[in-house]
Amino acid sequence: MSQYALRLPDFLLEQARKSARIEHASMNQLFVTAIAEKLSALETERLLSERARRADEAAARKVLAKVPHGETRQGDEVD
Repeated sequence: MSQYALRLPDFLLEQARKSARIEHASMNQLFVTAIAEKLSALETERLLSERARRADEAAARKVLAKVPHGETRQGDEVD
């Protein structure tokens, strides 16, 4: 495992201390978890963007056209 010196603005450090206390976690646990969550979100965004670039909109609309029409709910619309 590696170490990294982190410089934080005082207000962020205080918020981190408060969050760690509330979560019953060490500061190290809090930072490692926060970094892991951020990296996961960035990777998810990258993967979804890649899939979107490969998407075939015409094929997707063809599949959706096969769905029986019936009751729709707000948010079901396809633009």
